Amino acid sequence: MEIKKVFIVGAGLMGSGIAQVCAQSGINVVMNDNNQEAIDKGIKGIAWSVSKFIEKGKLTEDKSIILNRIAVDTNFSNAADANLAIEAVFEKLELKKEIFQKLDRVCQDKTIIASNTSAISISELASVTNRPEKVLGIHFFSPVPMMAAAELIRGMATSDETFAAGNTFIRQLGKEPILVRRDVPAFVINRINYRANLEAMRLVEEGVATVEDIDKGLRLASGRKMGPFEIGDMVGLDVTYGALMSIYETTRDPYWYPPAIMRHKVKAGNLGRKTGKGWYEYNEDGTKKTR
Repeated sequence: MEIKKVFIVGAGLMGSGIAQVCAQSGINVVMNDNNQEAIDKGIKGIAWSVSKFIEKGKLTEDKSIILNRIAVDTNFSNAADANLAIEAVFEKLELKKEIFQKLDRVCQDKTIIASNTSAISISELASVTNRPEKVLGIHFFSPVPMMAAAELIRGMATSDETFAAGNTFIRQLGKEPILVRRDVPAFVINRINYRANLEAMRLVEEGVATVEDIDKGLRLASGRKMGPFEIGDMVGLDVTYGALMSIYETTRDPYWYPPAIMRHKVKAGNLGRKTGKGWYEYNEDGTKKTR
């Protein structure tokens, strides 16, 4: 199946990033959100990011041509003729199920429905639709325009045709697919990364090392561009918390239960860059405050 039109639910960091890479790849996209402020912020972020890519010579098309491929709306009517619908909202199972049911009702029978979830079962999401064979996971990494890989997750009922179409779509975006052949909690990359993140949080909680030193150490000693706490603030502590709780509730393994230091920050509303405070504190322009 050739993907010519993509419908994205969610205009946040991930949804807008997915919309951008689709538009840059010549695909028409509709970015949906029930919050007009989120849509406006998403479009503004896309315009800024596209400008930066053009300045660096990584895009040759005119900015207006790319942005004109992105439409926005606050309802699901534009999903009717999409080849692919992607849910990219918070890591809340019931919310995702509700969106999948809406998409299942509105989309054509041949439309593939995907979730950008980082941890929630694709098979469970597929179970609330009448097309489980056309449901899969496409987990993009943040920031979407910069990251070269995306996980392609196969649910229990995902057909070979659907899995192949997802593979082709990821390559169409200029990214490399990481094939996840079984639907397990947190899939592959986050299954590895979350373990490191949990250990980092526990080391801070136990007073072994500071947030700053752990981030510095992993940047300098492991060749990472960002440390785990810097990434956590960019993604949002609430997003990571939701993913960890999803893994815990699925496995009932206490290892995955978020540490108290994270739970307290989430309850206090210190969610990272978007709230001005998370593991670090931020200025209004998004730059990190020095301590």
